[in-house]
Parts: sequence; structure tokens; C-alpha cells
Amino acid sequence: MSDLSQVMPGNLPHVLLVIDQPQLSRRLRDTFLAQGFYVTVVGDAEDAIAHCKTQPPALAMIDQQISEQSGVQLCRQLRAEGVSIPLLLLMEKDSREDRIVCLEAGADDYILSPHAGEVLLQRVRQYFKSDSGLPSKVLSFQDLQLDLATRRAQRRSRTIELTMKEFELLRYLMEHPREILTREQILENVWGFDFRGESNVIEVYIRYLRLKVQVAPEKRLIHTVRGVGYVLREA
Repeated sequence: MSDLSQVMPGNLPHVLLVIDQPQLSRRLRDTFLAQGFYVTVVGDAEDAIAHCKTQPPALAMIDQQISEQSGVQLCRQLRAEGVSIPLLLLMEKDSREDRIVCLEAGADDYILSPHAGEVLLQRVRQYFKSDSGLPSKVLSFQDLQLDLATRRAQRRSRTIELTMKEFELLRYLMEHPREILTREQILENVWGFDFRGESNVIEVYIRYLRLKVQVAPEKRLIHTVRGVGYVLREA
């Protein structure tokens, strides 16, 4: 474990920084500590995976290049290991191709480096928003329920763990039942920005959702409308 790692008492929001650049990791660590976060810093993929298994953070921020491996590769590994926490990639450029690769690897968001500290904090804080203390709102469709407070889905007696973007995609579908949603609508409302082209980001996440919410012999609820988009409806 890096000597930059910090252990802080109390029930503080826990951020894992996966960065092997000492100057950058110190700057980000100090930024988060000053705002009351619990911060752990590791410098390679192996430590990141181990930490997510033994002491899961609430969010991980991953540099685009770590040791001999890319941050994109690490995102894929973490998702393959079943890690569902929000993953944010620190990226150096903002091309359409980079966005696609980032999202298809399982990252929930990306942040351009260098970045303004307050902008970064605003982006991170949205992943720590909590509805605790408020009445829990549950969306329902057929035998599928989505708890907006816990961000968990349930189908009959089966609990379904979702990543942040899987949750947001399912929420959008469930807020518009039986309504055909175009790819452009989904990109704008779930990812928060509009990028055109032949990206298959939505297809990738729809496939993830189907694998989780439609286990045989359960009925298919998420349908493809060829050439248009997707719809949540009865078979």
C-alpha cells in the first residue's frame, strides 16, 4: 500500500485514488481530505483490486495510465470482478473515441486532467447524494422494483446489485414505461451529454441490464425497437 494512504476515523465518504504520479496523488488527496473525505491512495491495478475486495470504497478515481496498465483496462477488470461502485477516469483528452472507450470499459464518468478542484468536487459529490432520512421512493413495473434510495433493484425475491450507470439507465426506462426511447434521449438523460456517431455504449449497458434483470424463466421487459431505441414493456 502506498505511503500516501490515509486512514481516517468515523463514517466518512470513502474515495479510492488509483494514481501512481506522486504529485498528482498528493494534490488530489489533499483536495479530498480538506472536504472531509476518507481517502486511500494506491499506485497499481493489483492494489486497487485487492482494496476494492477487502475495504470497498464508495467511489474510485482512476488515472488513465497507471504503472504498466491503462485505467481503462483496470475498469474492465473491476467490473469483471463484480465491483459495482462508481468508477471515474482521469483522462487527458476529450475525443469521441476516448468517451466511447471509457464508457464501454464500465466507467461511470470521466474527468479531464488538468482540472479545476471545485469542478472535480462537484462531479464527485453527485455520487454521494443520499436520500437517507427521506421516505424511500420505489419505482415498479410488473414484477420489477427499483429503490431510488438504496439504488437496488428487486425482481420477485431476487435482489439485483447495479452499478451507478446501470441504475440510472434502469431508472430512466422505468420512469418512462411503454415509451420508446431513442438512443439520443438515453445518451442525453443518462450520460448527461450528447455525443453522436456509432457508439455502442447503450447496447453494452442494455446487455448488462438484461443479464441482471431478466434471468430465465423471467419474462423479458427491456425490448429493442430496431433502428429507433429501447422500451420497457410487457412481452
